[in-house]
Amino acid sequence: MNYYIAVVMNKGKKVNIPFYAEDLVKAKKHAKAKFKGIIIKVTEGSEPLDARFSRFKKDLLKNIQKKKIKQDNLIAAIRQLAVMTNASISIYDSLKEISEASDEPALIKVFGKLADDINSGHSLSASMEQFRFELGNLTIAMVQLGEKTGNLDDSLYALADMLEEIRSNFLKFKKAMAYPRNVMIAMAVAFTLLISYVVPQFKSIFEALHAELPAPTKILLFLEKAFNEYGAFVLAGIFISFFTFKYLINNYIHIRYKWHEFLLRTYLIKNVIKFSTLSRFTLVFSELIRAGIPIVEALETSTDMIDNLPLKDKLYSVIKTVEKGGTLNTGLKETELFENMIIQMITAGEDSGTLDAMIEKVAEYYKMRFDAIIDGLSEAIEPIMLFFMTGMILLLALGIFLPMWDMGSAVKN
Repeated sequence: MNYYIAVVMNKGKKVNIPFYAEDLVKAKKHAKAKFKGIIIKVTEGSEPLDARFSRFKKDLLKNIQKKKIKQDNLIAAIRQLAVMTNASISIYDSLKEISEASDEPALIKVFGKLADDINSGHSLSASMEQFRFELGNLTIAMVQLGEKTGNLDDSLYALADMLEEIRSNFLKFKKAMAYPRNVMIAMAVAFTLLISYVVPQFKSIFEALHAELPAPTKILLFLEKAFNEYGAFVLAGIFISFFTFKYLINNYIHIRYKWHEFLLRTYLIKNVIKFSTLSRFTLVFSELIRAGIPIVEALETSTDMIDNLPLKDKLYSVIKTVEKGGTLNTGLKETELFENMIIQMITAGEDSGTLDAMIEKVAEYYKMRFDAIIDGLSEAIEPIMLFFMTGMILLLALGIFLPMWDMGSAVKN
């Protein structure tokens, strides 16, 4: 958000009103809608230090307080909303009923505010925009679909199914990561205990040698000193770094973009992100096409729900290609995200007029690829675990025993 100053003539006096907006166009619209009087001009200004600090504090507290609705509760709430909408109960009454029946604070807050906005004349999707973090991009995209087609209940049923599938994939991922995670935690705890309690026992012996210690021993002694003397500062530094990084990721889009690019180059993670994104994109796109939504609108809605920014940019380029009169298969091919087989399937679907059925098959294919990656995750992580385990054992063994062997040789000589 940028800092703007609106010069407003109100009751014969010029008043400078500072506020925040994404760009100058939105700043002018905001000034006209919110400020009483005649808007003389709106200019971008230099944000004062106290205002900058106040915004930083406000954003930090906002990020800490923000909580996503638990997936199980959200799925249940969406299913309830679908049933009540199908039974011709008003959206306001449905939201109010779900909010009052829930015992989760985040859901009560979000659905209560949605009900109030609906009562004030706003659409459901427009009201949901302010809760994009809590509800997720997919929820908003499917509600928009329901409003466009006039079949909100069908869209909500489909949304609940999609959210259940995403949750199922998440549980698979969590299960696949459980064994490697537990092993790594056990290794970290064991290594910390050895560094904190075992290495100090040998420290006095090593110091008595008055000899040049080998590199592994120096590393162990350095780690021992860091843990025992600066452990609290190290932990504090880790926590501060984590929350600072989280703040930067949430509030600065260029930093978030770089982080997402890094993830797309990271071993294992890149495939999980790529195929989960393509699976979700094609799934929503197939639902939109089947509902009769024009391709450009379907692409916009499907792309809006993508979280990874570099992938989002590539898929936005497809919209530009189609808007210029190009075919869908050409736009998808230019992204270099889709295999030749997929491009051929979509080409065949466009030529034969069965694009909706073909996109559905593509969605099934990417779901299968994603499931295969999740199923093989444990095996793929094993080499990394072995590498770390071997490194830790070698460091401890060489760090402790090399000087002892030197002592033994000195005694024999």
